Amino acid sequence: MPKVEINIPEHLEMQITQMVEQGEFVNRDEAIEDLLAAGLKAYKTSGPMDDEDERLDSGFEDDGMMGHDDEYVF
Repeated sequence: MPKVEINIPEHLEMQITQMVEQGEFVNRDEAIEDLLAAGLKAYKTSGPMDDEDERLDSGFEDDGMMGHDDEYVF
């Protein structure tokens, strides 16, 4: 598996450490891998918006909603 080195803000490191300590992940490596995979999946699902006109014409609300009252995309 390829190795990647990143610098993250201290508040994110603290959140990851807390999740590991609470038993949500076995270790930091697993936590970072799973959280990164979830972020990439969410990004692919919501997709980037290059043009504001496309966003306004899409029928989706500008507040993070994806056309559903009960579905938020982060």
